[in-house]
Amino acid sequence: MLSSPEGRRILKERPRINSDTIDLEKLALLPEGTFGRAYVTWLEKCGVTPDTREPVHYIDDPELAYTIQRYRECHDFYHALFSLPVSVESELALKWFEYIHFGLPMAGLGAVFGPLRLDATKRSRLFQEYVPWAMKCGANAKPLIAVYWEEKWEMSMEDLKKELGVWDPPAAIWGKALSEKQREKNRREAAAAAAAAATSPASTSSP
Repeated sequence: MLSSPEGRRILKERPRINSDTIDLEKLALLPEGTFGRAYVTWLEKCGVTPDTREPVHYIDDPELAYTIQRYRECHDFYHALFSLPVSVESELALKWFEYIHFGLPMAGLGAVFGPLRLDATKRSRLFQEYVPWAMKCGANAKPLIAVYWEEKWEMSMEDLKKELGVWDPPAAIWGKALSEKQREKNRREAAAAAAAAATSPASTSSP
């Protein structure tokens, strides 16, 4: 982050990502194909909000603590950028991407042990399709921790991906629109995952 002007501004200004800092209604009015519109559409389709990331604990250095907080809060941007829904398979694809890209131990642990939760068919698809994409794309991408995402809302997804040096994974299967019950389940699971990450010893690692 210190090696780029954009990253240095993020560290200086320390923006946060939640419903108070992001005008979701305004983003919903952006044209189709823009990053901001894609992000709001993803939140609505998956039934989640920007408010599920717990504060970072156990890191005394304020700058390092903020860096980990920023990493957590930007996670949903990657889902929207790559059109990956909330599912175990998609989350594992992102964990592989984040492990290759950031080198974070906690992402690596999820990437290695998470596939045990999948059935044989989904596990095969993960390693045959998503993991090769994640390894190539994660290694090629511009440092995403140094991206000021809040200034990219009006960019087209195509231009943003070119700027970041990333490309789409294998086509994600979204399925039917989620019921309110499933939306609530997604919200609970996202909050539980965030809480677990906040109390995990691995959360003391820095990218």
